Amino acid sequence: MSVPAPGHEARPAPAETVEAALGRVLGGTVRQLRQLSGGASRITSSFELVGTDGTHRSLILQRDRGTGIAGPGRVRIEVALLRAAAEAGVPVPDVVAVGTGAGLGPGWLVVEHIEGETIPRKVLRDPEWSGARSALTGQCAAALAGIHAIDPGGIEGLPRGDPLADPLAFLDALGEVRPALEFGARWLQTHRLPPGPTVSLHGDFRMGNLLVGPDGLRAVLDWELAHAGDPAEDLGWLCAPAWRFGGAGHVGGFGDVPALLDAYAAAGGEVIDRARLEWWVVYATVKWATICAMQASSHLSGASRSVELAAIGRRVCESEWDLFVLLGLAPDPSVVDAPASEPPGVLAPFGRPTGPELVEAVREYLERDVMEQSEGRARFQARIARNVLSMVERELRLGPAFARAHRDRLAALGFNGDQDGDRALATAIRSGACDGEWSAVGQALALSARDQLLVANPAYLPAARA
Repeated sequence: MSVPAPGHEARPAPAETVEAALGRVLGGTVRQLRQLSGGASRITSSFELVGTDGTHRSLILQRDRGTGIAGPGRVRIEVALLRAAAEAGVPVPDVVAVGTGAGLGPGWLVVEHIEGETIPRKVLRDPEWSGARSALTGQCAAALAGIHAIDPGGIEGLPRGDPLADPLAFLDALGEVRPALEFGARWLQTHRLPPGPTVSLHGDFRMGNLLVGPDGLRAVLDWELAHAGDPAEDLGWLCAPAWRFGGAGHVGGFGDVPALLDAYAAAGGEVIDRARLEWWVVYATVKWATICAMQASSHLSGASRSVELAAIGRRVCESEWDLFVLLGLAPDPSVVDAPASEPPGVLAPFGRPTGPELVEAVREYLERDVMEQSEGRARFQARIARNVLSMVERELRLGPAFARAHRDRLAALGFNGDQDGDRALATAIRSGACDGEWSAVGQALALSARDQLLVANPAYLPAARA
């Protein structure tokens, strides 16, 4: 189904709802519009379309916010890739309509709904998905080989560029000071391998963006970060620790690396050695951390106020920890040598309940009442809010001791133990001035990453160590 060219859409009334705009564009009545996710750059919703002839269709709407890493105007590139991928035999949803404006945002896309599961922890843990887990490694390898066979020159506007220009540029644009990510970017620069061929890349090929049925892979979703580059980038992204979701396999939590590389080559992809793949796994880890910071910035800037995006900002330390595990510099997570925590006392003149006790009360309310009486996305958001309050409780208890430990580590490296010290260390790492004391700097930053995790998400540590 086609839509009017940009600039020629009928202007909707100011108060027109998304349902009405969709119905006008698609030629029918929209029912049961339900938001499935709302990331930094795109909102995804499901709905039913009742046609003028009485037929029913289950469809998916994706709307660009015009903010975030993908940026506006990417939807038409995505559609071109979806159609090319379908021709190459890659399982993807059929495109129903695409456009800009029309009351649906700066860019939007409607595709057919396909039955399946995208929640990684269900696919990786529930017995009913055991057959899918066995098949996914080969199916993902074949899908990636098909994507990489698409001529990037045939996709108008497909971005390409130096991958190392991404992570640090993101941080610089946000004004973020993250010495650990500078450390990762420096490692990538000093260990860079000769580039591979330039192919079309999905850019975000991982659990969560793969629709899975009992028989395995049913569709590759969310192409908004597609670009041209080294084919090993997509494979490394799938193998990054962040996308294992507690699963034992180093490939998406479900598979092993040799099997993936063999299946990829057998499906027509090139032969990729482990050293090249491992470089891209480190790259994926650093880049995902910067993307987390960017998503949090959408909340902090007011562009998209969301407790979900705010919480994602504290996930940066997960990838920082993963980085030091990958580089062999992480400490034993079971040994915590920071000073003992300091439970906050009663602060005059406020008395009790104290600030921490109030946070605890709200968290318990969310657990006992809101989550039990909610379902779907409301329950999901309540769970995130509960987790954020748990994080605040841990920071109130552990934060002062961990902050002192971090300042002491900076001082031992010769830097002031404050924000200026972090900035000076980050600058020194980027310039190469710390290359001569690489292990000492890495081990100090790894300890601080561990401390951040003990506040943000203590349960992540055993999974990361495994």
